[in-house]
Amino acid sequence: MTYRKIVQELVLAALCSTVLWGQQGTGPAMDPEFPLTLQQSVTAGKTPVGSKIQAKLSIATLVEGKVIPRNATFSGEVTESVAKTKTGPSLLAIRMDSAQWKDGSASIKIFLTGWYYPTINEAGQDLQYGPQEPANRTWNGQGQYPDPNSKVYRPFPGDDSGKKSSVPDTPSSATSNHRERMKDVQTERGADGTIALTSKNSNIKLERYTTYVLSATDPIPQK
Repeated sequence: MTYRKIVQELVLAALCSTVLWGQQGTGPAMDPEFPLTLQQSVTAGKTPVGSKIQAKLSIATLVEGKVIPRNATFSGEVTESVAKTKTGPSLLAIRMDSAQWKDGSASIKIFLTGWYYPTINEAGQDLQYGPQEPANRTWNGQGQYPDPNSKVYRPFPGDDSGKKSSVPDTPSSATSNHRERMKDVQTERGADGTIALTSKNSNIKLERYTTYVLSATDPIPQK
């Protein structure tokens, strides 16, 4: 039974890594994508360079024949952090150097990319924010949640518990299994292979408990 369970977990990890998170198993070899859930918020220009960063792996990922299990802790640091000015863009870069879990560890070098997995609300047929909604109706990866009834942006959905509504109270949240580009964020690739994010519109902000994609290269769009 133990052997069968191990085999099942390995198969599940491989399937999740190649299908659920958009990693293709055919064609030229690509660097694996790591969906990591941040354990703290990070803001360009406010979070100093050198700040230690930790994140949890959201799903088991197969890397060179080795499975890094779900909830493995990735550790790294902020390597660039510049606030937006009148003449210059916001700049943010994060590098992860290691992964640790109960029965092992690994040295790794991956970078924050311009992709993330939106948080959606699950409420049966009354979904307010779901995978079928347009991109401008979901969390844009920088901490802004558009009000579905207006064009005003606010950090989090408002509390309408005191108002009459056909929408059920506080649906449970979940992470979408389709990654999206962060809004108004571009990716820059350094000559040494590093990746940095820039934005001419606002300071880049990463939210705690949100899942971002880190990789050695910038992922290609999903079909």
